[in-house]
This record gives sequence, structure tokens and C-alpha cells, in this order.
Amino acid sequence: MNIERRYFMELFKDLTILSLEQATVLPYLTFRLAQDGMNVIRLEHPVYGDPNRFIGDNVLSEERMNAYFLCINAGKKDLTLNLADEEGRKIFRALIKELNIDVFATNQLPKNYKKLGIDYENLKSIRPDIIWLGVTGFGPDSNEGAYDPILQARSGLMELTGEGGGDPQVLGIPLPDMGTSEHAYGLLMKALYKRERTGEGACINLAMFESSVSWLTVPITLTGSFGKTITRRGNTHEFFCPVSVYQTSNGYVYLAVGNDRQWKTMVSQEIFSSLEKPEYEKNAGRIGDVNNLNAAINEITKNYTSEDLIDLFTSITVPVSKIQTVSEVIADPLVQKRLLHAQDPVSGTQITLAPPPNMTPFLEASDRQLSFPPRFGENNQQIYGQQLGYSEDELTNLKEKGVI
Repeated sequence: MNIERRYFMELFKDLTILSLEQATVLPYLTFRLAQDGMNVIRLEHPVYGDPNRFIGDNVLSEERMNAYFLCINAGKKDLTLNLADEEGRKIFRALIKELNIDVFATNQLPKNYKKLGIDYENLKSIRPDIIWLGVTGFGPDSNEGAYDPILQARSGLMELTGEGGGDPQVLGIPLPDMGTSEHAYGLLMKALYKRERTGEGACINLAMFESSVSWLTVPITLTGSFGKTITRRGNTHEFFCPVSVYQTSNGYVYLAVGNDRQWKTMVSQEIFSSLEKPEYEKNAGRIGDVNNLNAAINEITKNYTSEDLIDLFTSITVPVSKIQTVSEVIADPLVQKRLLHAQDPVSGTQITLAPPPNMTPFLEASDRQLSFPPRFGENNQQIYGQQLGYSEDELTNLKEKGVI
């Protein structure tokens, strides 16, 4: 292992994240942090816990470890704690102090911050340089609940998704959830850099709504500045043509011609020579006749296999792809070597996890293996007992009282 890679592994290994998390937005963020090798500890209510533990097939034949939960929780530890109980809040303060928590994150509603003792001012009094992150639906002054599809609807993402003239559609992935996670990841890295330089912590409030709207770069500028109506358009592109899905003799391909040079190269091929017309030489002309042009291309492509068309377009450097199923994506050679894995030490079950956006030194060193998603309260004994010093009898008593 080279010196630089070892340095980054050691750097992140010493960072501890305590996250009062549920659903997707924070669990995906801490999943990303676990991929850097950070010590991530989930915190859950001892009765209710994370509702996502109950979603999906019960693949392990045990409670609170359903399939949906397994997708973004590998590489973490798990504690249960009732912060509505004064004794629970006492334990929480001990966790912040004794574990030297670097980052505390929560997606609780803001009205619960002070009630549960998780507000920034309280945590700052325990550890002055702590980095505090609160993720909400609509900001720290709002207690409005927010699920990903609601944010897709309100942010305009659904207005931009679906067939032209058809109903609005949700995206195939929860972008408000995962997009906010990525924005939070960047903000945390900036806060860690600031702390390294100044010794100061940070209080970060991040709204999923603001994160979602920030993706509407072109629609907002063109609508707000020039009065243009931007709405859903199916598989075509608002500004480039031909860009769409085209039928083949054995499926579909997606073709994206991004400039006039690529178009000229495309129509120089014998099978598309009938489309070489003066009115199509410039992108504006092609956009102006998009429906007829796409129909003409489709009449040609449906006579050839996807494989033949992909070979042709690849040979002339025009972007094209087969529309792959998820199973085909997993089998893609570029994906195969980046997939992550986790094996359950109890049942032996191995799960395949989505690859990271960038392969980290920690993942490379661990051969892309993460610890299995933690069971409910799995690390209570280790952390409360061994690290905070609670005896077996004390832990039993706390569990009986519903504190842990």
C-alpha cells in the first residue's frame, strides 16, 4: 500500500460519527462515510427503531433485518437509546464525551432537538468542536414531514419526468433523499477541513427541498429569466436531437447525438444516408422536426439488432447504449470490479451492495468488503458496557426500563 493511501485510511479511521437516523437520507450519507473507513454508529429508539428495518422481504428470517434495510447500512454499528428519558439523555451526553464524537447527525424534526437534548448548543457545550448536521424536509424552521416523492412533487422534479403530455412521474431513484445525502457529504467534508484549519466545529442545517430544487439548473434559469416553459418530454432532449430511445430488432438502444459533427458522421453511414438533408445539418433544424426525425430513425433502427447498432455507433464515436436491466448492470464488467459485499457472521448470508461513486482507499484495502448491516442494538454491550463502563446488571436494568 502506498504512503498516500495509508495516510487517508488512517485519517478517516479516527473519525467517529453518531447518527440518530432512519429512512434513507441519513443512512445513505453514513453509508458513504463508512466507505471512507469512518467509525459510524447508528442510534435508534429502543422500541420503534428505523421503520426501514421492516420493509422488504424477510430474507434472514428474523425481525428488523428485512431486505430494504440491508441496502445502505453495511459498515456501521448500532445502538438503541431512548432520548425521551432523562437517563437516556445522560447516556447520550456520555457518548458524545467519552467516544469523542466528531460528527453528530440527525433527521429528527426540529421541534424535537431541544426536547431530546440533541440541539447544537447542547452538544457544543459537551464537545466544543463538534460538527452538527440536521437534515430536514423544509428547513430548521419547519416541522413539516417530508418523504422523497413529496419532495419530488414540490421541487418540480416530477413535472420534468414522464412522457410529454402524459402524467407526471416519480424518478426511478429517490433523488431528494440521495441527492441531499451527497450534498451533506460535501458540507461535512468542508466542515472537517474548517475544523482542521481553525479548530472550530460547525452547525449545518440542510433542507431536502433546497437540495432537490438545486438540481433544476437549466429549467429555473430559462423559465425565470426568459419565460420559457420547461416540462416533461419523455425520452427526448429539450435542446439536442436526435437524443432518444429507438427500437431495434431485439430490444432498444438509447442514442445521443450531441453536436452537428456527430450528426454528419452518423448520416455518412450507409444505413442512415437517407437522413442526410440540408434542413437537418444544424441541431436547430433537427429539433424543429424532432417527431418526424425520430420516427424516421426508428424505422431504420428496428431492422438491426441492438448489438449491431452499438458496434456501429461506437466505431464512429457517437454515444449509444443498450438499455440495461439491473441484472445486466450488475454483470457489466465496469461494475463487477466495483461492487461491494458484506457477509453476515451469523447466517453466512452474503449481500451485494452498490458500488461507491469513487473507490476509496479503505474499500480497496478491505477488498471491497464491509461489515454486515448491524442488528437492532447490536453494539449496546460493546459500547455501553466496554466503552462507557456499564455493568451487565446495569445494562439489564436499563433495557428493562426501556432506556436502551
